[in-house]
Amino acid sequence: MRHLHLDAIGGIAGDMFVAALLDAMPEHTPGCLRAAETVAGVPCRLLAHRDAGLTGARFGVAEDEHAPHVHTAWAEIRSRLNAADLPPGARRHALGIFAALAEAEARVHGIAPDDVAFHEVGAADSIADIVAAGWLIAAHADADGDAAFSVGPLPLGGGRVRTAHGVLPVPAPATARLLEGFSTFDDGVGGERVTPTGAAILRHLAAYAPPPSGARTLRASGIGFGTRTLPGVPNILRVLVSDRDARASGQIVRDLAVIEFEVDDQSPEDLAVGLDHVRGIAGVRDVTQTAAIGKKGRIAAHIQVLADPAALEAAVQACFFETSTIGLRTRVTQSRMLSRATTEVPMAGERIRVKRAERPGGATRKAESDDLAATPGYAARRRLRAAAERGDDE
Repeated sequence: MRHLHLDAIGGIAGDMFVAALLDAMPEHTPGCLRAAETVAGVPCRLLAHRDAGLTGARFGVAEDEHAPHVHTAWAEIRSRLNAADLPPGARRHALGIFAALAEAEARVHGIAPDDVAFHEVGAADSIADIVAAGWLIAAHADADGDAAFSVGPLPLGGGRVRTAHGVLPVPAPATARLLEGFSTFDDGVGGERVTPTGAAILRHLAAYAPPPSGARTLRASGIGFGTRTLPGVPNILRVLVSDRDARASGQIVRDLAVIEFEVDDQSPEDLAVGLDHVRGIAGVRDVTQTAAIGKKGRIAAHIQVLADPAALEAAVQACFFETSTIGLRTRVTQSRMLSRATTEVPMAGERIRVKRAERPGGATRKAESDDLAATPGYAARRRLRAAAERGDDE
């Protein structure tokens, strides 16, 4: 499992997050910049930077400073993201970050999230920051979508900041909502140390599992610079990227949240749609349903949702929102998984993913059925599956 740890020494903003991760993992730079430019509509750049005796990177956009400032509705940004040519993971994470910000703004202003119009965050640079962040979060997760996240105490800052809503206290009201539950401290340096975009990224990342216990291997580190100069403190965000070799520990042990409930008054067609939406919540691992006999002898659907503990509350709210249930049960249990790794086997000009699981009696291999689906005929698929699992190259 890969682990991403953030040290917000100077603070955190969207551009600092992107710069730090690209400094640590420069191989992702071309794809990340291309994704950000696709949605933001402006050229993006990553520049080497040096300050306070440290070297790192800065991320920014070549925005026209004379262009008129516009307010962009959350619904419009959502449509742009859904229509953009983005990898599914990058789109999902970018939508999640924007959704976190829209929900916080809606709570502050007492309106529905779809009625939120972004001001500073609706500008091209902030859109580029969030799309790039979403792309990097997706790239950071391993082949099975697993990842861990942690962040050190955040500098709270202080004073006032001028916004489209006028002069507001620091942290701004929506930022303060997003930072609920995070550890903060006062280092005596005022100003806006955590921006709304930075806070929304942190809130979205909070759905990831906490770092696994045991030894980890540090793979990379990176430094992202902010645009401000702070007195006595380098304005940097540092990232440490590490991972844990699952095969070295035999089994993967982690906590898992379980949600269960029954539904007997929602059509199967609509229930399937609702559970698909629950499945899309960041941190939800699986959603299943089985037939059951409920009270009064009614046929019911028994629903089970598996999620990371940090995503439990979001998953519960989604279950209430997407299904007709008025009550459910939750618990946190321990999950044990076999160590596994996914490789690609070239077969007849195609590449078939094969998952290898380390079992007590020896390793087993299983080809991904999605990669076989285009092959017509049961017998042909069976032969192709067997060949891929043997590792043959036809």
